Amino acid sequence: MLLRKAATTAATVVGAGAAVLAAGRYAGDAALKIPPDRPLPGEERCTVHGADTATVTLSRTAASVRPGTYALVGKDLHAIVGPPVAEVAHPPDRVVRHLRRLVHGALDPGTKVWLSPQLYPGNPRDALGLDHSDVQVEGELGPLPAWFLPGPRDTWVITVHGLGATRRQAMALLPFLHRLRLPVLAPALRGDPGAPPALDGINRLGAEEWHDVDAAIGHAVRNGARRVVLHGWSTGATMALLAALDSPLSHRISGLVLDSPVLDWQATLRALARHRVPRALVPYAVRAARHRAGLDPGLLLRAGEPDKLLVPTLILHGPDDALAPWERSRELAERRPGLVTLRSVREAPHAAAWNADPHRYEEALRRFLTPLM
Repeated sequence: MLLRKAATTAATVVGAGAAVLAAGRYAGDAALKIPPDRPLPGEERCTVHGADTATVTLSRTAASVRPGTYALVGKDLHAIVGPPVAEVAHPPDRVVRHLRRLVHGALDPGTKVWLSPQLYPGNPRDALGLDHSDVQVEGELGPLPAWFLPGPRDTWVITVHGLGATRRQAMALLPFLHRLRLPVLAPALRGDPGAPPALDGINRLGAEEWHDVDAAIGHAVRNGARRVVLHGWSTGATMALLAALDSPLSHRISGLVLDSPVLDWQATLRALARHRVPRALVPYAVRAARHRAGLDPGLLLRAGEPDKLLVPTLILHGPDDALAPWERSRELAERRPGLVTLRSVREAPHAAAWNADPHRYEEALRRFLTPLM
């Protein structure tokens, strides 16, 4: 009897342990498989309660009251909204925002939506009236579709999107960069629509994807760029840092612009996994994600080492970022005060510093880019 009870207890413990490991693997996979054009884990949805030609009324959430300019996205719906309208009366559980443009769909009451930093759908010509060429960058895994916007200068800006985004992440900045007469190359990355699939279909937080950035630098140099500035968001910022460290063409990189950079990969994995499993299972999820992706912790840590940074760097980051700790950006700026400039943007979620304060973002970028042209 005692032997049977001990065996049952052991089986229960083993079963519980297997369940914990399975849950960890599930959460680890979920943290590494973030589809584009979907809300990031933890992003709140809200409900449309009404709209007219100038405003839209939403349920009040932490997301719907954010200042700034965002896309309002739902099923078959894309609109562009400005900041909340303070002078319009509304119930306390709702918020009224400026409606800048209804791109497609209908703002019917009851529609579930979320606020996205990716402002525009489509391509630069259709969305912004900016002429561009569709080109291909010869990447490590195959050809990567890219937009090229011409300009007379010989310093090119290469934009690098991050988690849950596509090359459309750069579109809000394209009119500004066009006014500066800078050529812009906006490539897709492995795993994006139209690009080669990522290995195993998972995101490696920039540890492998930076090779696509290296390929984009090579494309720019072969087509007339004397220098390049890498502008990366989220894990795209990590890719930019790794390219500056390890690309054979790193001597062509004259500057880095890092928006919400992922400088602490474990913190980002924990934040992503926290929305998939109970808190007690988060460490298992992080461990599973690391092994699933074959992540080299040393490689990702090198990306944010202050002593490795050799070119002027502008960081735009919000202290309210829930996925990439702002403190790491502050530490980097404090360790390299002559080389790194940090511009903190309040009430900016992950990779949304421009959305929260477009004017301040573009002025910081203008001051940074002017001596690099």
